[in-house]
Amino acid sequence: MLLSMTGTEIKDYLIENNDELLFADGFEDAIIGTVTGACRPSVVAYDMQKCIDILVKRDGMSEEEAEEFISFNVTGAYVGELTPLFVYDLRGDEVD
Repeated sequence: MLLSMTGTEIKDYLIENNDELLFADGFEDAIIGTVTGACRPSVVAYDMQKCIDILVKRDGMSEEEAEEFISFNVTGAYVGELTPLFVYDLRGDEVD
């Protein structure tokens, strides 16, 4: 079901199930799900490379500029225990 949803549809689905989740504005297409751990609430998880790709395509940044922007303005912005997490998928698109 979720595989055929757009990033915005996935965001809406997550909000329906947990309206306390926080999101990184403009990166809906990079949402990969949520992360859950012991003694912490679930938070939204993003694919870091997809976030970089969004900035390159949407804002015309180089990959290096996008990485610096995300580091300073996105992953460096702690907004409480529900701050989203960003995942480097080392497997790429070659998942069986």
